[in-house]
Amino acid sequence: MPQATIKVIRGVFDTSEKQEMARRVSETLIDFEGEGLRPYTLVTVEEVESGDWYVGGQNVTAADAKSLRASSPAGVS
Repeated sequence: MPQATIKVIRGVFDTSEKQEMARRVSETLIDFEGEGLRPYTLVTVEEVESGDWYVGGQNVTAADAKSLRASSPAGVS
């Protein structure tokens, strides 16, 4: 059955934001697979500790990610 895992840095997104991510990803999967698989569509949100996320060999902290979110133009996430 369809399964998606969303990984985020702990402390960047609150509970309601993580729920919205999971809802949107679920709906996108169901759009592709069909309504009949809704009960079997699994989406999990996993949190990685701040500083344990690396991009290009550089670690990214929750503070870094929050700063990036704040600097995004309106409507871009």
